[in-house]
Amino acid sequence: MNKNHLLLFLAIFFLLVAQHAIAQTAIEKITQGPEKGSLLIAGGGKLSQDIWDKFIELAGGKSAKIIVIPTAIGENAVASGESTVKQLQLMGIQNVIVLHTINKEEADKESFVKPLLDATGVWFGGGRQWRLADSYLNTRTHQEIQKMLDRGGVVGGSSAGATIQGSFMVRGDTKNNTTMIGDHIEGMGFLKNATIDQHVMRRNRQFDLIPVIEKNPELLGIGIDESTAIVVSKNQFEVIGESYVAVHNAKLWEVEKEKEGKVIHPFFYMSKGQQYDLLNRKLITNANNNNTKE
Repeated sequence: MNKNHLLLFLAIFFLLVAQHAIAQTAIEKITQGPEKGSLLIAGGGKLSQDIWDKFIELAGGKSAKIIVIPTAIGENAVASGESTVKQLQLMGIQNVIVLHTINKEEADKESFVKPLLDATGVWFGGGRQWRLADSYLNTRTHQEIQKMLDRGGVVGGSSAGATIQGSFMVRGDTKNNTTMIGDHIEGMGFLKNATIDQHVMRRNRQFDLIPVIEKNPELLGIGIDESTAIVVSKNQFEVIGESYVAVHNAKLWEVEKEKEGKVIHPFFYMSKGQQYDLLNRKLITNANNNNTKE
């Protein structure tokens, strides 16, 4: 190979590497749920029966094997988890247990994750989401939950158990729950390229995601009110429950800025039955979902 051929080869090689890197970056910026399985992401408060019914349905109905992870609540985690177990048992689910640790080394052990190997559903309880990150993020437990999704299972959670499911974790500061970008910002990433807030209207948090999206415009911001949830499957979600979901999309901010000639931060609400296309970031319009604009 002469010098010219070598230079041509190297130029083509580096071009292909650059194209691959660009493609990987584009993939990483796509907002999407699991390829298989589902997510049920609830905004806290007292969950309506239709939310629980949907979670049970996605977990396999009465034959579901559900793991309750109550770690976010703190000191009373086991008692809180057992309360959720009893609640699910009253709904007809007999195969349901609590899984809890505050030790990442424990969360990496084969003996600890064994109940997850044939689980069909995982439920994360409320509390502080940083506790879930400290205990499980990037451990074998985290990996086995992802494998459960890959088998077609469901990850559900409310409040802290909702926020942990996104890739960017808001309100993860160990000092308080009001700092939006705190000392913990990495979520479990079951919903990629998204950040999730909860208790939105009940606690007047409608505008709290704006500074987060300003600093991270690639993220889709999803604010879920109490007694409300989204059900995510692949590249779309549907709203269920009693209240509203607020969607923050920086791409729309740019459109409005061009129209109005000033910086504004619009977001829009979705209600029960409405569906959203995560890939294209727009409402889904069909015969049963008469949405005409974002």
